[in-house]
Amino acid sequence: MTPDNVPLNELGEFLKKRRSELSPRTVGLAETGGPRRVAGLRREEVAQLASISTDYYTRVEQGRMQASAPVLETLARVLHLDDDERGYLFRLAGKTTPRIRRRGRQQVQPQLQRVLDDLTATPAIVQGRRGDILAWNALAAALVTDFSRIPEKHRNYPRLIFTDPAMRTLYADWEASAQIAVAQIRMEAAQYPEDPRLIELVGELSTRDKQFAKWWGDHKVAARTVGTKTLNHPVVGELVLDWDTYTANTDADQHLTVWTAAPGSPTHERLRLLATWAAEQHLQAS
Repeated sequence: MTPDNVPLNELGEFLKKRRSELSPRTVGLAETGGPRRVAGLRREEVAQLASISTDYYTRVEQGRMQASAPVLETLARVLHLDDDERGYLFRLAGKTTPRIRRRGRQQVQPQLQRVLDDLTATPAIVQGRRGDILAWNALAAALVTDFSRIPEKHRNYPRLIFTDPAMRTLYADWEASAQIAVAQIRMEAAQYPEDPRLIELVGELSTRDKQFAKWWGDHKVAARTVGTKTLNHPVVGELVLDWDTYTANTDADQHLTVWTAAPGSPTHERLRLLATWAAEQHLQAS
């Protein structure tokens, strides 16, 4: 073994160690149920997730060839490496570490906040990256949940759908709504594959919920557009709501979602009752 091979062998051992620490569920792959001869992910599973051939990945892990910088970047994402581990991976490969574009915490755009403040008879929320809930109006809180009681770091709509048992009762077709949420995250993951909070969210939900892991592995995608949902509200009963999504021109990663019903419909009248009930609850609490 020549000295030049030492870094490649170390890189291979590093990759092997990292994949041994991940389970198929963590990365969104379906569990086969059969016995696994090695801990963690198999080489072919890593190759599948990285969209490279198993032979290519095997050669890299065995120190028989150098991976390109784009492949290293993909492997860092697939293996859920943190910033330090990512830098170490590139150094072992003798590559310059690409700079990570840091994204600050999103805040609701002032224009969207004013729209929310003026919507008193229509439930509405503003979602940011990953489905994070940035703002809401009183009727949205009455319709879905009191978002203010959720810690900010957990104030995420997909996370809410999968971790709050009340959502499975609120949504008449919970599975359809949950699958749309997964498909929307999958769409965003293609745009921001290195977003650490998005990677963390997917890992957490994959571990906590078998259905999320299965649907994530289906690779279905969906944009935030329009649709119709039926809710079984504990106060006013069944609500059949049309939902529309509008993207802010000042920040394409912020989306205003509103729930509406045709004037004169039973749902429209029940929304008015819900608004009255929410106002009464606010007065009693103040």
